[in-house]
Amino acid sequence: MKKVFAIYGAIAFALVIIVCIPAYYIVFMTMRGIKRDRAGHKISQIAGHLLFFLYGVRVRIINKEYVKKDEVYIFVANHSSLLDVPAVALATPNTFKFLAKYELTKIPLFGYIIKNLYFSVKRTDKDDRARSMDAMKSCLDRGVSLFIFPEGTRNKTDEPLAGFYDGAFKLAMHSKRPLLVCTIIGSKKLLMGTSMQPGTMCCVYSEPFWPGEHDTLETLKDRVRAEMLRNLNAT
Repeated sequence: MKKVFAIYGAIAFALVIIVCIPAYYIVFMTMRGIKRDRAGHKISQIAGHLLFFLYGVRVRIINKEYVKKDEVYIFVANHSSLLDVPAVALATPNTFKFLAKYELTKIPLFGYIIKNLYFSVKRTDKDDRARSMDAMKSCLDRGVSLFIFPEGTRNKTDEPLAGFYDGAFKLAMHSKRPLLVCTIIGSKKLLMGTSMQPGTMCCVYSEPFWPGEHDTLETLKDRVRAEMLRNLNAT
């Protein structure tokens, strides 16, 4: 039954994207700047609510008071399931842009949204990484937050967290912006491979991490990793 539900889930995802594409298209064609970012994020939130309604998935948000709606953050979260992306979209009130793998821009329809609304990066291309870093700094400067999965891709290991890339932490140190940790719990149980089921997952926010005067990339990564592990182990 979990495999049958996974097929249903894939069909529901495709239908939600198809339904939302006209709205995204209107926004991309008629708006610019922060108005476009806000409108696009709102559509993504609506799509997330619709998708999870069809899936029978409930997202429980813990410590939402740590997220100040008018603040600009670099959100970071663990990543173990395809459900994580729509979950954080509907769980986060702030307008933000995702940093996505370049490969995702090749997916029909979904890739169109990523290319026009979010950032993508070729991790193996040094010049593209530098371009993405400059674009993200500009994004923060104009008042739009970022959402980065520091593991880079879904964690398919048996460990609670995979290794972290430097990007989010380097950006925090250079921009002097706070890192806001969102620990996602339970998504892998609901969707793993071709197995899917309804249920509840959690997004647990932590108090913002401001880069300290004596922080290095490694100490900042260690602080964030320790916080995510604390939240994961608390369940």
